[in-house]
Amino acid sequence: MILDATQRDRAAGALLGSAAGDALGAGYEFTYPADDVVIDMIGGGPFDWAPGEWTDDTSMAMAVAAGLSPGRVDLDAIAAAFADWYDTRPPDIGNQTRSVLSGRDRTAAPMAARAASIAGRTGGNGSLMRTAPVALAFLEDDTACAAAAAAISDLTHADDRAREACQMWSVAIAHGVRTGSRDGLRRWVVDAPADVRGYWEPLLDMAQYSSPADFPNNGWVVHALQTAWWAICAADGDLPRALELCVRAGNDTDTTAAIAGGLLGACAGASAVPDRWRDVLHGYPGLIASDLAALAGRITGN
Repeated sequence: MILDATQRDRAAGALLGSAAGDALGAGYEFTYPADDVVIDMIGGGPFDWAPGEWTDDTSMAMAVAAGLSPGRVDLDAIAAAFADWYDTRPPDIGNQTRSVLSGRDRTAAPMAARAASIAGRTGGNGSLMRTAPVALAFLEDDTACAAAAAAISDLTHADDRAREACQMWSVAIAHGVRTGSRDGLRRWVVDAPADVRGYWEPLLDMAQYSSPADFPNNGWVVHALQTAWWAICAADGDLPRALELCVRAGNDTDTTAAIAGGLLGACAGASAVPDRWRDVLHGYPGLIASDLAALAGRITGN
């Protein structure tokens, strides 16, 4: 797909918005900031991040990006990039992801098989937080976008709701890049099979018209998605405000803000991310904001 200048800005915005949300929330992770606390890229937090440094959310998104090119996903390349990142001994890594990557697999099939073998609660938010790049490879084909998002989610999270959340959010990001509208989320749900639509539609309604107190367990993929959608709707698409709201919702602040930032950045563009945030944004594997914009160009072929 040949993108115009506005669409190129929105494609870059998907990566920059997600990374900015991640770095913004990093200093407040597992807390519930009071109303008088100023939210900014302060760094710190439980893992002592530098100001503007992103966490595992964006680091894993960069690994996903390593296996994407226009119209194509290389699952083995993504699996290898996940393994390379794990070998750096990252300070912040989700329990489900750790359980899978500790198996030392470097190709997709055994990695996904290990994920499928893990019993118990496997619906964490760890695959949704890294899904923003997927949309950029499949801007013209929502069906292929959803299939790629599902397969990448399955590498570490063998869970129906995690898979559906990644499909929904990735397709919505692609729609956002194409059109600037955030209604791709609702469109995906309307077109989904009846059982999927019946599950997600009332949850999106709850998120849009309720408050984070009604979906407090945002380490779970469903509540994480609801928190992000609540913030997007409450801020009426204003990216900095929505990311701040995610942080104020508390708990897994970096992840909910990263999720929201991916969709909002795709709709509003990289230009919606404040310069003072972009100036300090950085993280694994040694990238800064301008690198994310260039990466978006590579994935989209623009």
